[in-house]
Amino acid sequence: MTTETFDIAVIGAGMAGASLAAELAPYARVLVIEAEDAPGYHTTGRSAAFWEETYGGPGVVPLTMASGGYLREHGFLSPRGALSIATAEDRHKLEAYAESFGAMGIHIEWQSRAAMDARVPGLRPEWAFATWEPDCSDIDVAALHQHYLAIGRRAGTVLRVRARVSAVEREAAGWRVVWGEGQGAGAARAAIVVNAAGAWADEVAALAGAAPVGILPLRRTIVQLRTDPEALADMPLTLGINGDFYFKPQAGRLWLSPHDEIPDVPSDAAPEELDVAVAIDRFEHVLDWRIAALERRWAGLRSFAPDRLPVYGFDPVREGFFWFAGQGGFGIQTAPAAARLAAQILLGHPDDAMTAGIDRACYAPSRFAMAA
Repeated sequence: MTTETFDIAVIGAGMAGASLAAELAPYARVLVIEAEDAPGYHTTGRSAAFWEETYGGPGVVPLTMASGGYLREHGFLSPRGALSIATAEDRHKLEAYAESFGAMGIHIEWQSRAAMDARVPGLRPEWAFATWEPDCSDIDVAALHQHYLAIGRRAGTVLRVRARVSAVEREAAGWRVVWGEGQGAGAARAAIVVNAAGAWADEVAALAGAAPVGILPLRRTIVQLRTDPEALADMPLTLGINGDFYFKPQAGRLWLSPHDEIPDVPSDAAPEELDVAVAIDRFEHVLDWRIAALERRWAGLRSFAPDRLPVYGFDPVREGFFWFAGQGGFGIQTAPAAARLAAQILLGHPDDAMTAGIDRACYAPSRFAMAA
């Protein structure tokens, strides 16, 4: 087995690994190791594909806001708008939402019932209150992912697919990473190993002898519906203030999620019939539409650290082991700023215009060691 030598080995070629490798490639020889046949098979390829400033909560807002300019300038966003809706019983939650995020500089407007009906025809009468976020946009996830893969490729990044990592061994000069078996086996040496393995992040950490931080995969279900009336192309992303559903139009169909977060194991996630039924039931309590057909269903894993903030930085104990994980459902919309910030931390570079004002300490893996 030939052992190649690199400066940095990134485990995982989804959006996290691809974006970070692109940021690192101008400064180092980078290897990206992907277990599947192609990059982006799991969470990246199953995203509901929107950029929404409040998504992920206050601790994620700085990363989302910092990423918006890059995504717009490179043509990855298209206008959509987001409508958060509430019944009279939950109006206070919507008021608190608008106040807290408005104070962070996010553009939020209250909507009249007439405006709600104009944006989403057929809302049931009990949904009487709404806020509007005009800056919410669709993301071209596939194009963004390929953008980062192409940047890395042009800068000399080496990508290995069908390469499930089986060993991450510490050596005197760094790390030796082993993957595959038989004729597909390979190995590489690198001074630094980056853990961008998504739902498998704690498993990779265990291979490297690092303590897990508690990355938990949570399953999220999405269904595609054909409806009567047809979902209009300019309908907004519509979210319940209790975080129990969202839906958006997609090519004449409706993408609907029950906003579920079901604890799971690292795997090729599949939707459960119960979760699909819950999604449809919630939809029928929101819109007075007929479901003509349930055309598709799928699920993906969104992986969170215990405090639901991402984990960026060197392991506090295991030298040369770098975490880039725990990015939940916001990893795509924060990809530009997250990758830039992580690369700056890894390389010892200062903040730039994109990352200035982002508190690195909020995302450091050392916060879990301190808590223990």
